[in-house]
Amino acid sequence: MERNVAAELAFKTAADTKVALAIAVANNSGYTSVSEKLSVTVDGREVPFRELDDHHGGRFQYMEFAQPSEVLVAYNATVQGLGDQDTASAMELIRYVRPSRYAESDRLLPTSYAEFGSLRGVELLQAVRDWVNHELRYVSGSSRGTDGAVETLLHRRGVCRDFAHLAIALLRSKDVPARLAAVYAPGLSPMDFHAVAEAYIDGAWHVIDPTGLAPRGSMLRITAGRDSSDTAFLSTVGGSLMLTTLKVSASVNGELPREDPRELMSLR
Repeated sequence: MERNVAAELAFKTAADTKVALAIAVANNSGYTSVSEKLSVTVDGREVPFRELDDHHGGRFQYMEFAQPSEVLVAYNATVQGLGDQDTASAMELIRYVRPSRYAESDRLLPTSYAEFGSLRGVELLQAVRDWVNHELRYVSGSSRGTDGAVETLLHRRGVCRDFAHLAIALLRSKDVPARLAAVYAPGLSPMDFHAVAEAYIDGAWHVIDPTGLAPRGSMLRITAGRDSSDTAFLSTVGGSLMLTTLKVSASVNGELPREDPRELMSLR
């Protein structure tokens, strides 16, 4: 499979602003080849950045702007082949069953047990995916950056990260390690960065997309973590900025893979 992805960002920074980007495809030794380019410019001048390794192959590009700047970022990549399936350490299986900032599994424990009873394993995974898909409406711009799974459930609407947070919280409530993955998603409409959930069941990470908006078989991992606080595509670690442009594209060479929500699948 050949997948082509790209992202363009423009933002204005205040003085003494430090920026972390997470828009590059995650490292995976299983790909046949990866051809990519990332440029950061201010007034046509290339800006240096450091690449920092994160969990699960994720990469952050870190840069500093001493003066107020209008920054342009352009990234594109062509990925050939399928990656290796991600593994899990003993510590990760502990980390991803704990409540987190946007996935308040402790507060949703009664809901999870009321809705899913004694379900376990694959049956639980599929039931959570279907329930979140049925209970929530996808409404662009309907949620705030501070909303977590509880707020999403109360309002019964959200965007992809809200769907993923709710699924993650419900799974963790049943002691299933679950995490959020930021991905490029060919076939997504409207096109944007996308968020899905991954759950560790029967010795492997399985991806679910409660929105049902794109086929999982062609998704490409960018980052993964406890929730969106670990996976934001743009964040400051000092100073401030205003995002003015965001364009994302993702496609496959040929037909998109068939999507069956009941099929077990890993991000590759």
